[in-house]
Amino acid sequence: MSKTQIPYKIYLSENEIPRQWYNLNAAMPVKHDPFLNPATLKPCTADDLRPVFCDECIEQELNYTDLYIDIPEEIRDFYKMYRPSPLVRAYCLEKALGTPAKIYYKFEGNNTSGSHKLNSAVAQAYYAKKQGLKSITTETGAGQWGTALSMAASYFGLDLTVYMVKVSSEQKPHRREVMRTYGAKVVPSPSDTTEAGRKILKEFPGTGGSLGCAISEAVEKAVTSDSCRYVLGSVLDHVVLHQSIIGQESKAAMEKYGIQPDMIIGCCGGGSNFGGLIAPFMGDKIAGKNNIEFIGVEPASCPSLTRGKYAYDFCDSAKITPLARMYTLGCGFMPAPNHAGGLRYHGMSPIVSALYHQGYMRAVTVEQTKVFEAAETFARIEGILPAPESSHAIRVAIDEALRCKETGEEKTILFGLTGTGYFDMSAYKQYNDRTMTDYIPTDADLQRGFDSLPDIPQNK
Repeated sequence: MSKTQIPYKIYLSENEIPRQWYNLNAAMPVKHDPFLNPATLKPCTADDLRPVFCDECIEQELNYTDLYIDIPEEIRDFYKMYRPSPLVRAYCLEKALGTPAKIYYKFEGNNTSGSHKLNSAVAQAYYAKKQGLKSITTETGAGQWGTALSMAASYFGLDLTVYMVKVSSEQKPHRREVMRTYGAKVVPSPSDTTEAGRKILKEFPGTGGSLGCAISEAVEKAVTSDSCRYVLGSVLDHVVLHQSIIGQESKAAMEKYGIQPDMIIGCCGGGSNFGGLIAPFMGDKIAGKNNIEFIGVEPASCPSLTRGKYAYDFCDSAKITPLARMYTLGCGFMPAPNHAGGLRYHGMSPIVSALYHQGYMRAVTVEQTKVFEAAETFARIEGILPAPESSHAIRVAIDEALRCKETGEEKTILFGLTGTGYFDMSAYKQYNDRTMTDYIPTDADLQRGFDSLPDIPQNK
């Protein structure tokens, strides 16, 4: 097929929005280890999770058998406001790089939240409303998840409290105001409004916080409030499930034009957008139907996959959540206040961790200044100002395309552009002023996090 036959943007029709999510759990022959109740160290049951999460999300979380799970029509109706999202052929970037590689990106920034996060936010808010709940709580790093959930909560008439990582709240005040505009209460975390927050502030005075800290506060708020549940924006299996709509649309759009990717690249913080992007492609790889190379990209300042340990750990800093076996830096690891706030998390999705541990994918790290160099290049050439998180994938996509230029290989590269960076201008200003610095934790820094891993038989 000639170059001119493939349009710049490949759109599916409204009727082609998937009617089912793809459950990567069911496709994996070796499942990830179960979540553990921290009190008993036994696998979590639905009853263990019920005080924290919505019932329907718990059912999806524990579903290891159904490859496809129906999307309720109410959720599909909401999706129609901004989906299907475009699959874009980066012709201009290919030309500027002088590469024989063919570069595509799935763009998830065409909604007010500015990111892919709305895909799961609307699903979880819908299930909370359906259950008869009055309020929900959550955490947010860069603010994209908090923004998305504030939109979904407003749509379904739910009260929402967002614990926003303090350094992100300071760096991104305008995103905070978008959340408040949609009716959410935003609390910089760690705060003195919860027992968990007060404990963290005592142990780390002046800290800018982390996603682990914010999760602790949000969970505490949920379990101590009537008619309230906690809603998570990444990491857990049901969030990866909801985000599989990204991968399914990408796969359908590529198949329309006979395109088969050789490589799929995504940024990795908690792992939901990467897991969602790769889900149906990875299912086919597991079934022996393709030989795609999958690459997860994480910040050098928070390298859970590449320098972490595969162990059971708490998902939050106050050690009140269930234990998950994942690649982790330890729940006590306090990440540097870099600008990729959505990637500032100590652990990785159990699904993504298991895939990495089993050799189905590889992971790389990149420094912050190199990420923003790629972001600036992409903005100038492709005309979209990318979020810092997405720009990790852009960095590696450019590097791989340049490697194709050296070898002459005509690889087809797909990466996830999860959102826009218009609320990240303080970060771009630092880069443009040349005041941005890189931070790579030392082995001693990492050891302090590893020392916080639970001392349990499963970690021996």
